[in-house]
Amino acid sequence: MALLAHVPPLSTTVAVPGAEVPVRVVAAPGLTEEDFRSAVESSLFKQWVKNLQAEKGILSYGKLNLRKILIQCVDMFGNRVGFLKFKADIVDEETKAKVPGIVFARGPAVAVLILLESKGQTYAVLTEQVRVPVGKYILELPAGMLDDEKGDFVGTAVREVEEETGIKLNLDNMVDLTALLNPDTGCKMFPSPGGCDEEIGLFLYKGHADEDTIRALQGKETGLRDHGELIKLRVVPYRQLWRSTADAKVLSAIALYEMAKKEGLLPSSPSSSQHAQQSLCAHLQSRSCGTSPGWSQT
Repeated sequence: MALLAHVPPLSTTVAVPGAEVPVRVVAAPGLTEEDFRSAVESSLFKQWVKNLQAEKGILSYGKLNLRKILIQCVDMFGNRVGFLKFKADIVDEETKAKVPGIVFARGPAVAVLILLESKGQTYAVLTEQVRVPVGKYILELPAGMLDDEKGDFVGTAVREVEEETGIKLNLDNMVDLTALLNPDTGCKMFPSPGGCDEEIGLFLYKGHADEDTIRALQGKETGLRDHGELIKLRVVPYRQLWRSTADAKVLSAIALYEMAKKEGLLPSSPSSSQHAQQSLCAHLQSRSCGTSPGWSQT
């Protein structure tokens, strides 16, 4: 009986700044060659490698050594890598102890805190979505992943809000809350750095709306249904927002917004013109009839 020949695992090497020699990258059993190559060439993987030697990068202090990377799983979003899971063997050269190195890479994302003033009351516009990883419906800020390598956080934020809420925002009125952080933070929010590379840019958008508009937003079904987005809008009084959800994006945005207000770092509020309110109403009506959106806040 002939013995099956041993097939070595797929592997390659990558040059990592700060590493003594090129680092070996290996595919886990069962991973196809196509997925392995896509993973190594993806922007997710390349950005992670770049971060290692950046300011405050884990290899920039000379105490840690990256010995090997195991690519475990790849999820493709069309022609690009959407999610990537790998394990990095990193050793503290002083103690020879391994540092926890499991990485779920999904890259940068954006979220927007939308606040609407109506008759002296401030409301936040949230999305209610199915979130399979936690097995629950979750109230969240309108949010989305960056789907290109250009790093257009503002443009992505505007596009994701329109897709998830039906509201078209004026680009010029977006306020980047995370840009107010110290530069050495990267000016992004990391919701779960112990296991995931996701970095989120948090934005603020303030506008005005009449009572009919607030009622029209409440419970409105939105999202890209053919992409599995089953979204309903929820309008929550801002004073109740901090107790209404456990979404880290919401809670972080509230903290940044309140501190920025306290320190006078926010621009003045947009005008509450009658034209802006009429435009929003007309936009919502057009969306419900299936016609092209046309609202933008002034």
